[in-house]
Amino acid sequence: MMQIATQKFIVPDIQTLPAEITIQGQDAKHIRKVLRLRPDDPLTITDGQGKDYAAQIMCVSKDSVRINVISDIETGTESALEITLCTGMLKDKKMDFVIKHVTQLGIRRWIPFFCEHAVPLPDPKKIKARQRRWETIAKESLKQCRRSLLPEITDPVNFENLLEVSDQYDRKIIFSENSAQPPETLKTLTPVKNIMVLIGPEGGFSRMEIQLAQAKGFIPCLMGPRILRAETAAICACTLVQHILGDI
Repeated sequence: MMQIATQKFIVPDIQTLPAEITIQGQDAKHIRKVLRLRPDDPLTITDGQGKDYAAQIMCVSKDSVRINVISDIETGTESALEITLCTGMLKDKKMDFVIKHVTQLGIRRWIPFFCEHAVPLPDPKKIKARQRRWETIAKESLKQCRRSLLPEITDPVNFENLLEVSDQYDRKIIFSENSAQPPETLKTLTPVKNIMVLIGPEGGFSRMEIQLAQAKGFIPCLMGPRILRAETAAICACTLVQHILGDI
């Protein structure tokens, strides 16, 4: 039986097996120069949509790596808890930081949103460029943590539209420093499959936004006694929810 490698790379649209595929670009460079893999070494491949495959290197050149994708294999890195994380828009690098780490924590969907205290709406062209960057960061994080499913990154929405799409979730939580309910409250929730988590921007949520969220069924929850930076709070919220309701 062929040994399965610890490295994982994304190869989309695998239709039939076995399949000979060429890996190029940074992934090929990483395989050749960083991992120093050679012909006959095994690789683990994912399509980024939840399927993993066993593969074997056929040949390595300066600019590409030719592999043979042999068979599908069971993936064990995806959480059964489907978390949709919604974060108020922050400055560029802070949003990069958030998507990098929450991908590793296993979220299924990321919805950036604009609200009263969020950064202003940038030029639409800049938003598209930022989305492409977020998708690249998510792919790199997926390979690092060996996930099989890329999180969906949606277009930024306003707060009202965000609340309108919340009806599809089994449970909804809004983390706020003005809440009196501690994280332990989550332990009393019945088992759920999909959950929406709201984290505000640097200035937090306004009183009206919290009231609107509660009217839509969001449970207000206090993250702890200390005030966290917005990007730290996003990661902490996912960790808490995964620990209490998921697989951490």
